[in-house]
Amino acid sequence: MITIVMGSSSDKAIAEKVTTQLKEFNVEYQVFVISAHRALDMLLEQVNKDDTDVYIALAGKAAHLAGVLAGATIKPVIGVPIKSSTLDGLDALLSTVQMPSGVPVATVAIDGGQNAAILATQILALNDDALAKQLTEYKGRMKENVVKMNDDIQNL
Repeated sequence: MITIVMGSSSDKAIAEKVTTQLKEFNVEYQVFVISAHRALDMLLEQVNKDDTDVYIALAGKAAHLAGVLAGATIKPVIGVPIKSSTLDGLDALLSTVQMPSGVPVATVAIDGGQNAAILATQILALNDDALAKQLTEYKGRMKENVVKMNDDIQNL
């Protein structure tokens, strides 16, 4: 199971990118709004009670959510920095990616919810052959799209 945690409901649009991609792979997930700064006890309680395999943390501005999760669990954590009006998301990117030694957070691009979902699915597929097959087919469709684009451009 994948647990998606966002620091605020303002991150909902990016969370929807994550859930849309997870639905395509039929991956089980749950979604929460839990702020690392405003509801730390709630976040820690969630980490201690769920059966998550991978966490995806979405946060903007100070963006400490992924790091707090990574500090509280041995499960993989994927951080998605969210673009806000402040610094176009660079602040969130740096807050997410610059973790101390021993507390890794895999970080995708600013607003990269779809890639976070794919990376989380790839982690699950290490122990799930059917999921690995779905991912292989997905990558094949991406290649077919590139071949089509190349074919189309030849007609310029």
